[in-house]
Amino acid sequence: MENTLGDQGRIVSAGMEAEALPGRDLFVVAKCLVPTDAYVLQGCLVAGGVPAVVADANHVQADLLIAPALGGVRILAPAEYLQQAEEILAAYERGDYQLDENTDVGEPD
Repeated sequence: MENTLGDQGRIVSAGMEAEALPGRDLFVVAKCLVPTDAYVLQGCLVAGGVPAVVADANHVQADLLIAPALGGVRILAPAEYLQQAEEILAAYERGDYQLDENTDVGEPD
């Protein structure tokens, strides 16, 4: 699986060739060097109907210097959702989910 370093330290899978985990139905759909970025991507995937999970975030949070050695924080999704995950991640990278400065986000509670 060939990866490229994307915006803000995210590692984006080139061509979405998901990496299979041995003995599991989960595939690595993206990697991030920062755990918060991984949780944002997971939130986008879950909101889009993909049951994604984050792996290795605790290791990276405990010692940020090991993030590159681990390959970053992994975002995993089941095999039957890979196409949908690819579309959502591509939309995220294009900026389809960004809010502009004039967006009304409401009043704080």
